[in-house]
Amino acid sequence: MAKVDEQAQSAGQSSLVNDLSNNTQSKPKPRRGRPPKVNRELEDTKAELIRSGLAQLTEKGFAQSGIDPILKQVGVPKGSFYYYFASKEAFGQAVLDSYASYFAYKLDKHLLDDTNPPLMRISLFVQSAIDGMARFDFKRGCLVGNLGQEVDQLPGSFRPKLIAIFESWQQRLQACLELAKQQGEIAPATNCKLYAEHFWVGWEGAVSRARLVQRAQPLRHYLDCFLAGLPR
Repeated sequence: MAKVDEQAQSAGQSSLVNDLSNNTQSKPKPRRGRPPKVNRELEDTKAELIRSGLAQLTEKGFAQSGIDPILKQVGVPKGSFYYYFASKEAFGQAVLDSYASYFAYKLDKHLLDDTNPPLMRISLFVQSAIDGMARFDFKRGCLVGNLGQEVDQLPGSFRPKLIAIFESWQQRLQACLELAKQQGEIAPATNCKLYAEHFWVGWEGAVSRARLVQRAQPLRHYLDCFLAGLPR
């Protein structure tokens, strides 16, 4: 993704987190600029804006991201932004929803794959996450984890949504661990709900460390320790 040039930075581009905070209580602004020609064009442009926002936010987080470079990346005039989203807060919510849907699909693809034993499914999910981070040289992390660390700087509507997303991930992993218990991979007395929560709490730290050192080792070590710690 092209970085904002020094001239744009000196012009004082506001960060996305400030944009969101300033719009928390405000009503949607009137739409400006030239409207799209057809509804299909509108939906395609909205999707491109979300993809561009997702790429920037998973790499830089909200505090370091501005809306202007996202609009520039897609080729949308700033004055036309409100044809695509009712507010800047709505844009941030759309980016988060898109990421949550993608990640849920990724989890289901591995954790519901009955061609592999349950614990192997967890390992394959982790390897898939490693492959995804490696494609971007470990510069992109977990958007949900990033926002969780910045939640006090965001509109209040983000907190319950982030909590709900984490809970949905925990439920998916808990179901996989329950199946592992049924198939004798882990002890019958295992508290699968507790271990599922433990996994995601530690996961965000492992992702952050992998970004820091720019290699997969922290994620592999985390998986090994998690699996070794399950009651047998």
